[in-house]
Amino acid sequence: MLSMIGLVLGLVLLMYFTLKGVNLFIAAPLCAVFVALTGGLSLFSAEGGASFLQGYMDGFSGFIASWFFMFLLGSFFGKLMENTGAADSLAAWVANKLGRKHAAFAVVAACAILTYGGVSVFVVAFSVYPMALGLFREANIPHRFIPATLAFGSVTFTMTSAGSPEIQNWIPTKYLGTTPLAAWEVSLVVAVVMAAIGFFWLQYMIKRAQAKGEVFEFNEEQLANIPKITEDDLAELPHPITGLIPIIVVLISSFTLHSYVQQNALIVALLAGCLTLGIINFKHIKNLNIALTNGTTDALSAIGNTAAVVGFGTVAKLSPAFAVVVGAVTGMEGNELVGAAIAITTIAGLTGSASGGQTIALPELAPHYLENGVNAEHLHRITSIASGALDTLPHNGYVVTTIRVICHETHKTAYWPLAALTTVIPFFGVILAIILFSLGMSA
Repeated sequence: MLSMIGLVLGLVLLMYFTLKGVNLFIAAPLCAVFVALTGGLSLFSAEGGASFLQGYMDGFSGFIASWFFMFLLGSFFGKLMENTGAADSLAAWVANKLGRKHAAFAVVAACAILTYGGVSVFVVAFSVYPMALGLFREANIPHRFIPATLAFGSVTFTMTSAGSPEIQNWIPTKYLGTTPLAAWEVSLVVAVVMAAIGFFWLQYMIKRAQAKGEVFEFNEEQLANIPKITEDDLAELPHPITGLIPIIVVLISSFTLHSYVQQNALIVALLAGCLTLGIINFKHIKNLNIALTNGTTDALSAIGNTAAVVGFGTVAKLSPAFAVVVGAVTGMEGNELVGAAIAITTIAGLTGSASGGQTIALPELAPHYLENGVNAEHLHRITSIASGALDTLPHNGYVVTTIRVICHETHKTAYWPLAALTTVIPFFGVILAIILFSLGMSA
């Protein structure tokens, strides 16, 4: 009982500290200590048993060891897209084709293209925000909806879909022996439905706010510090096709090479994308050394923050309460995919990370479900989609960065539209996927 209370309070404390702006490298270990003490774990060492220090560092270092090069090359790819102007050019092209009246859809589409092309969701938010700012200002859409729009286009129907180069679609391949295209038929249907429902809901929230008299409002001092993309700037940008070709290279390379080098295919694909981007847009590279240095810093920050909450989740996994939760979920009667979805969603929420939740849950759950005859491809797709639901609780690193750092909003004003789109919509997606699998849509 004490262990369960400690686990719940530990998560609540982690969310509270994050909302207050406490660094995750401080907040996550502190909350993990609380979980360890209430769970009866030793802090530093234990003869033949688990300890906080060993558990936390195993989770922290293990995640970095497994995914460092993917974060690094993904960050390099995004920085080169940003540095050469390819991201701005591609985003502006999408906006111009769709028209200024469709501001929200233009932002969603730009984010979706970049995310499905392998650009890190953090980099996508930074890259598309200036365009979103201009479009929302011109269309007089309340600024507080920009974080929700960026997140919807980045971390819902694209991030966890079949074929996506994002690691949330690749982690299951390591534990299930599947490919990134696992159950692509169901994934395609689910992605289209999620995109349609989510976009109409976004439009409904925006129109409802406008009907109540909300307009575009933003701190003019902060607005002045954000660089504006002028017509002259657009004229100097590379052709949009120079940003699209490297994305196609990443996608084709990852699909083609997966049969030969499995998880390492994404590393090779991102490297190929970086080289292609550098060659095509060589004359547009402003300072390669600065771009790579900033890319390295961003990669270390992103993987470090994720690893910090993975460490918290690993300590939580060692507590007696975790075993009770897993036992209850895996022992559920009925459709085992439902149990898997609940387990992945819960653990992703606990860690505040879709990738972190998968890394912690799959070693524990994959053998159980596979031994019980669950289709590996079905489990892969359910795991991927389910991980993208409760991962966007307030303490999620992407959520905090997008709302506070990039968009200069607060959780009070901007979080709930974002939460509606990034938690409820994936839940619908999981339910639809389970129904389609039950009807035999995928082999």
